[in-house]
Amino acid sequence: MTAVESDAARRAALEAAETRAEALFAAIEAEGLVAPGRTEQDVSDAIFELAAERFGVERHWHKRVIRAGPNTLTTFFDTPENRAIAPDDTVYVDLGPVFEAWEADIGRTIALGDDPEKKRLVADLPRVFAAVQAHYRATPDVTGAGLYAFAQKAAEEAGWVFGGAIAGHLIGEFAHHTWPIPRPQTAIAPVNETPMRGTDHLGRARHWILEIHLVDRARTFGGFYERLL
Repeated sequence: MTAVESDAARRAALEAAETRAEALFAAIEAEGLVAPGRTEQDVSDAIFELAAERFGVERHWHKRVIRAGPNTLTTFFDTPENRAIAPDDTVYVDLGPVFEAWEADIGRTIALGDDPEKKRLVADLPRVFAAVQAHYRATPDVTGAGLYAFAQKAAEEAGWVFGGAIAGHLIGEFAHHTWPIPRPQTAIAPVNETPMRGTDHLGRARHWILEIHLVDRARTFGGFYERLL
């Protein structure tokens, strides 16, 4: 197998894992697991059981993150108090299931109630993702810092604030976080001045997750969307 064929095979495996993660999220919605009155921890526990029983997920490469209401302004490494979901909350779900040897990383947002601005936020998340993805594809030498700055600009143009300290990270075979790569080079962030299309520690093409975190700080709500770049 040539290097190009190997890179294509790795990308295909990551896309297959993402497709299964998308099916998991569809099941979460179909089962109504995100509902007013339930706590964030309740939803996390229910997702864990659903993922194991219906999708055979035994490992999650990162913690399940469920954030509701004002907690949607917080990021992955924050630890807000466990919150009960209100009838008009936005709720974001960030999952990292492992399928066989491959990591998936998917984030989606649900807007409960009828608030038009919260509905607009949910609709804007994939639109901003697409704009940032298009810039990445059109800019072969873009750095992590450069793409992060573009994500901030795209969020502002859509009428939101970019809420993430990073705009994504590397993804691959479990457990990619143990790879011997300098930490600044693993994230789409202001500290990463290296080209994103550089190769990894084994000389392979890098594969990235793009994270879009949009917030309205004045009204204290936000949303999150991520998938393969």
